[in-house]
Amino acid sequence: MHGEQIAEDFPVVGLDDDARQAVELLASHRLPGLIVAQADGSPCCVLPASQVVRFLVPSYVQDDPSLARVIDESLADRVADKLAGLTVRKLLPAEPREIPVVNHDDTILEIAAVMARLRSPLVVVVRDRHILGAVTASRLLELAVTPH
Repeated sequence: MHGEQIAEDFPVVGLDDDARQAVELLASHRLPGLIVAQADGSPCCVLPASQVVRFLVPSYVQDDPSLARVIDESLADRVADKLAGLTVRKLLPAEPREIPVVNHDDTILEIAAVMARLRSPLVVVVRDRHILGAVTASRLLELAVTPH
């Protein structure tokens, strides 16, 4: 099997799309991340759900989780406050990362290697820089354990 055969339709957001709407999309579909596209439709990066959580939790609480007990604020309050008026671009890590992209004709093992090396919950499947869909880690594992 190749990337094109196992790629699933997957939500794509733009860099300048509303951050709150993107997070609501992540939450409502319980996605491991979102594909972020450039203005020309080519893949820019993957925004993992874990990066959004990291964005929402103050750094001092990340450094000392016991402080979370004394903060009189819910995570829902933080979502509303921190995402108001922001774009998807603001949710991305400051340091650019390699894009987890595979070609439509890459094998399952090649896809798994990219996913493992980049520690990404999904990879973007492309043909000529056009996004065909994505392969998630759970889909990859499903294929690996299903007898052929």
